[in-house]
Amino acid sequence: MPEIIVRKGEPIDRALKRLKGKIDAEGLMDEVRRLRAFETPVQRMRRKAKNNAKRAKLKIRFNFNPLS
Repeated sequence: MPEIIVRKGEPIDRALKRLKGKIDAEGLMDEVRRLRAFETPVQRMRRKAKNNAKRAKLKIRFNFNPLS
């Protein structure tokens, strides 16, 4: 569970923004939405294929070296 420490004199809005950023970075809201309702095997397969395609695309994008 992500937690933040509110600094002295820090506005609550800024602390909430930092908390939301940590929650998004860890993917907690996506997991909560996914677990809220039953996921059929077809939906699970599509979700995993989409995630794998995204991961492969990022891997190609950031590991591409035209000189090698």
